[in-house]
Amino acid sequence: MNVQDYIKSRAQLPTKSIQNTIALLEADATIPFISRYRKEATGNLDEVAVEKIALLLNSFNELEKRKAAVLKAIKTQNELTEALAEKINKANTLTEVEDLYLPFKKKRKTKADAAREAGLEPLAKILMAQNAANIDLSVKQFLSENIKTKEEAFNGAGHIIAEWINENTYVRNSLRRLYARKAQLSTKWVKTEEEHSEASKFTHFEKWEEPLKRIPSHRFLAIYRAEKLGIIKLKIEVDKAEALNLIEKAIIKNPGFSGVKYLKEAFEDAFTRLLKKSFATEFLNEAKEKADEDAIGVFASNLEQLLMEAPLGSKRILALDPGFKSGCKLVCLDEQGNLLHNETIFPHPPQKKTDAASAKIKSLVNAYKIEAIAIGNGTAARETEQFIKNVYLPKEVSVFTVNEAGASVYSASKIAREEFPNYDVTVRGAVSIGRRLSDPLAELVKIDPKSIGVGQYQHEVDQSKLKEKLDVVVMRCVNKIGVNLNTASKELLSYVSGIGPGLAQNILDYRKENKRFTSRKELLKVPRLGEKAFEQSAGFLRIKNARNPLDNSAVHPESYFVVEKMAKNNALKPEELIGNTEVLEKIKPEDYISDNIGLLSLKDILGELKKPGADPRAKKKAFSFDPSVKSITDLKPGMKLPGIVNNITNFGCFVDIGIKESGLIHISKLANEFISDVNSVVKLNQELEVTVLSVDEEKKRVQLSLID
Repeated sequence: MNVQDYIKSRAQLPTKSIQNTIALLEADATIPFISRYRKEATGNLDEVAVEKIALLLNSFNELEKRKAAVLKAIKTQNELTEALAEKINKANTLTEVEDLYLPFKKKRKTKADAAREAGLEPLAKILMAQNAANIDLSVKQFLSENIKTKEEAFNGAGHIIAEWINENTYVRNSLRRLYARKAQLSTKWVKTEEEHSEASKFTHFEKWEEPLKRIPSHRFLAIYRAEKLGIIKLKIEVDKAEALNLIEKAIIKNPGFSGVKYLKEAFEDAFTRLLKKSFATEFLNEAKEKADEDAIGVFASNLEQLLMEAPLGSKRILALDPGFKSGCKLVCLDEQGNLLHNETIFPHPPQKKTDAASAKIKSLVNAYKIEAIAIGNGTAARETEQFIKNVYLPKEVSVFTVNEAGASVYSASKIAREEFPNYDVTVRGAVSIGRRLSDPLAELVKIDPKSIGVGQYQHEVDQSKLKEKLDVVVMRCVNKIGVNLNTASKELLSYVSGIGPGLAQNILDYRKENKRFTSRKELLKVPRLGEKAFEQSAGFLRIKNARNPLDNSAVHPESYFVVEKMAKNNALKPEELIGNTEVLEKIKPEDYISDNIGLLSLKDILGELKKPGADPRAKKKAFSFDPSVKSITDLKPGMKLPGIVNNITNFGCFVDIGIKESGLIHISKLANEFISDVNSVVKLNQELEVTVLSVDEEKKRVQLSLID
């Protein structure tokens, strides 16, 4: 199977699209560049489809690499036949390859090896042939000083047969199908709540049983974590009699054979000692991979929604990191997020210097021409919000609560230390809160996505796959929005198509030396940024007030010629065409198709010219929690409250209702009808009106509902 057929069988995409996408990927084109600027080649595949092709291309290459290693290993043993080589080359999965390699795999000395050394392999072959007239007579020739009884001989031959059964591809595939259909996962309690501090979280798994194929990813990962902590033991099993029956059907050709009972004993030994453990491990790993994939998908979806959260834009912001005893850390930022001022106020107990804090807020709002106030949603957030709303402020100053998840991680990071070497973590944290209001994406890219906390069991999943997926999501969001070349941080530039950390630093160094970029072409003057990097990145970088206004749009420099042609045909300058909806509506893209540019790209260009550099994100709106609810003790079943979705999982979503604890809306309480995908009903940061179902103050749990 070639790479195109391999991908097509798994992605159901047109062959031409797959071929062209592979060619672009192998030429080091990035996913954002391919999906945005090579639509004619890919047949208008979106980023998700291009990413799938990229992942399958990697899987195919890994498969081919493993095949080559297996072929080489078997050839070294002088065991490689043409038929075996053909089977390995035709294998479509790593599992198939490993099954074929199993008989040739180097392993520790086994019971079967000991039996062979005792000369019992011929007896094993006689048993498997099933044509000896009297097996009890045949066995006598194998008795010796080491093998004194026929029971010992049959037992040794049985070990050899068990190994053959274990290595039999047909038997393994039959059992694999059985496990796929009927494997049961069960758990057994190992440590009580007194023996392990986290045991109370997993009491419902004290004695649990469920079909493996039906278990949802979040439950599997919870069970997996409990076993990892040593609280439970888990098993994956199928009915033994059914498994033995499958082996028997595959091997027994002569039911009347006098040695059938010895074969059956060997089958049971093969299943109990070898196959059962092998398949339990294989299906545990498969279930873990599937659960990881689901959990990573949830995390990635949440992260994308968080990164695409509505920005307030370039405003002068006063940001507060709330606190009681230690006070509220306050910072003032300019339109670009630069720190202008910082200090600490103490409006809450025990100091309760409310009047002084109020006067200070009014003074700073006036002095720094503050347009918005950002309040972190951590400890003392509601009290601080109420305090700010009691301060007499100009009507145009809006107040926002900002999700501060991960702000403490940023404030202690190397990035924060480099940005603010002369300030402590409290100032850096407050700056991060303010900048998140202005532009969530630009600030959140500075934090390891795992620290943002918008997933489920993220510490249990494959960390390399998680990082790989989240990096793709961040890159997708950054390039979808575009980046201001003259103000972007190194971290933001690093995610731009074709750039990376090294070139990002070179861009900053060039910008520092030359004050600012005046054109996209100037990028080619940046050390080590060549034609390829320019091609991949230029369309995603924006330059405000550039000499060429197209430099502040998503039109790629390679297509400027067609815009100039459109303008000339309408007796306009290119800059007069930009935003000129009346003229643009009359232009027929078909008139400009050439060998250099196709219809899909032309439609994109016309759309971009109507709204150049438009931000795809929504506009930020102020939101208020119920002022009467400040802690879990204020909640009563039946209450209706405003809230904001702050995390989505496969089993439901969590909602911030203005207290320390987020409430859970279980998937069954999202709608009156059956829901299989939480994201089909709610999105991250969505504003909702929820009903309180139950409150458990001791366990700090709040159950909510969207159903009226």
